[in-house]
Amino acid sequence: MSTNTTDDAPPHSDRPSLSGRPSLMGRPSFLPPHDPGPMERFVDRALGLVSHLGVISQMTVGTVKAAFKRPFEWRSLLHQLESLGVASLGIVVVTSVFIGMVMAVQFAFGLRKFGGMEYTGRVVALSFARELAPTLTAVIVGGRIGAGMAAEVGSMSVTEQIDAVRALGADPLKKLVLPRLLAAIIVMPVLAAFALVLGFSGAMLITDLQFNIPSEFFLHSALGTITMADFVSGMFKTPFFGAIIALVGCHFGMTTTGGTAGVGNSTTRTVVVISITILIADFFLTKLAIGLWPSG
Repeated sequence: MSTNTTDDAPPHSDRPSLSGRPSLMGRPSFLPPHDPGPMERFVDRALGLVSHLGVISQMTVGTVKAAFKRPFEWRSLLHQLESLGVASLGIVVVTSVFIGMVMAVQFAFGLRKFGGMEYTGRVVALSFARELAPTLTAVIVGGRIGAGMAAEVGSMSVTEQIDAVRALGADPLKKLVLPRLLAAIIVMPVLAAFALVLGFSGAMLITDLQFNIPSEFFLHSALGTITMADFVSGMFKTPFFGAIIALVGCHFGMTTTGGTAGVGNSTTRTVVVISITILIADFFLTKLAIGLWPSG
């Protein structure tokens, strides 16, 4: 009597399943994999965002703790101040002057329709002090220095230099993240103040040349309108913008994988995330600043 178990198998058990799922006998399907729907992609992106926020939060806490450990990286801090601040003055000068000119031309043309062109200096000064100088400087300069951080730290990550720092007993957060975070927090208010002065100067120049508004009148009318509360409410936001730039740039740099292609992807993602995050944070910081320093 035969004991061969293959004779008892179903006659069609060797055929692949046509349902898109593995067959009952464990054989793979020849159909393409399941394409995730819009809801599945949304859930995946939401979970990815939560994961990134968790990693950035852990990095922030670790960096704050590392700030109280000795020795302090003074040389690295000075190098980052030069790299992030002094090297960014060129782009701040060009963008601020021309943004001031554009805003002055737009406001002058608009106010001329209502016979109120003499209010151009007041509107430009108020908008620059409270919003344009801190926010546009953070977006423009943040893209530059954030991409530089992501590229530099990302290159160290893919070449395993960060692992070497850990192997030597040092803390990468203290060596790499802390100097960049402190430097960004320090330089952003300075750059925003430069942008405010330069942007207002460009607006004053173009209104004098094109709309025959004397520079003295433009300056006195602006200084008579703007208050210290307006200036402080704008500068109040810049340290937060600097922290966002440094943390996002270092985060994408330290999580870079995939060689040179991964460095390029991290740099691109850093610029996009920094721009969006600064604009989102600007709304909440503006609401807070208005509550703390309402315009008189």
